Amino acid sequence: MSSSKNPGEIEKLMQPHLVRLKGYTPIFPLEVLRGDTSGSDRGGIKLDGNENPYGCSPRVRQALASFHNYHIYPDPEHRRLREALQAYVGVSAEHIVAGSGSDELIDLVLRLFLAPGDEVVNCIPTFGMYQFNVELCGGKVVRVARDEAYDVDVSAVKEAVGKRTKLIFISSPNNPTGNLMSEEKVLELLDTGKIVLVDEAYHEFCGKSVVGFVPKYENLIVLRTFSKWAGLAGLRVGYGVFPSKVVEYIWKIKQPYNVNAAAQVAALESLADIEHLRAVVQAIVTERERLFQRLGELEFLRPYPSQANFILCKVVVGDARRIYTGLRERGIFVRYFDAPLLTDCLRISVGKPEHTDALIKTLKELGG
Repeated sequence: MSSSKNPGEIEKLMQPHLVRLKGYTPIFPLEVLRGDTSGSDRGGIKLDGNENPYGCSPRVRQALASFHNYHIYPDPEHRRLREALQAYVGVSAEHIVAGSGSDELIDLVLRLFLAPGDEVVNCIPTFGMYQFNVELCGGKVVRVARDEAYDVDVSAVKEAVGKRTKLIFISSPNNPTGNLMSEEKVLELLDTGKIVLVDEAYHEFCGKSVVGFVPKYENLIVLRTFSKWAGLAGLRVGYGVFPSKVVEYIWKIKQPYNVNAAAQVAALESLADIEHLRAVVQAIVTERERLFQRLGELEFLRPYPSQANFILCKVVVGDARRIYTGLRERGIFVRYFDAPLLTDCLRISVGKPEHTDALIKTLKELGG
């Protein structure tokens, strides 16, 4: 029977919570944003995805061009990558598992711990993939609002923890607000006995981490990615640092060839060219501070301090959607929010200096 003739019948065979699931809103590449299907490399300034505007290490391009084993399945245990990460992270390789982006690892952790109806505490506003994946696994999201400065309200989180709570999500620096969670607050949440997952996707832009505590706590998980600092968003490679007991089960449930050969090569070459990438990160951090200053000079915007590679701005005078649309019409793409605790907000990724200049010029023309 065709689903177009009787869509209700086929849906009855599906899991009800998946039928009700709201899809995640992804970021699109420039050619899609421009409505261009020709594959051309014409203009546009992409400041909506927190990507690295300088791209990957030159060594990555060279290594991918000369790699000859694309026809062979990659190492399912990504041994070389884990050994290189051991030196980079400072935690034994036995605690590390790589994934197809940290998104896959979020999904694996939830599959491991969540039964239908179990609860996850989510400190909003934060990364939308947390709620999406919890609902995908049939779990229940318990939302705890951050305070006016977007700091995690630890007391409120502890009050929200119940008998069915399995996990607490923390993004640090938080996306989309850019602020860090202190080490002391993370340790306080670990005392709840629930799994505390700290997503450090933007670690390299702030240098702060709780990853060293993972071997000491059986309920702390730290996730990181190569997407931002190393410019590998298109290759999808992240990694998690897990307690000894948890890592055993993550190995059991992950797909065998989850990190493709190209991604493994690219990540290894990135770690081998660390000084180059650190210089790139420093350039982004320097430009972040300049962007923050320039945005603060506009009377209709209130930028929030950030420890990541983006800046959240509140439109305090005027219409945020109109500004977002006006930028888009002029080929400058940023992220627009109109959700609870993020009303009339724009998130602007840090680009190159010329991107900042073009953005500020256009914002002045648009006004509040």
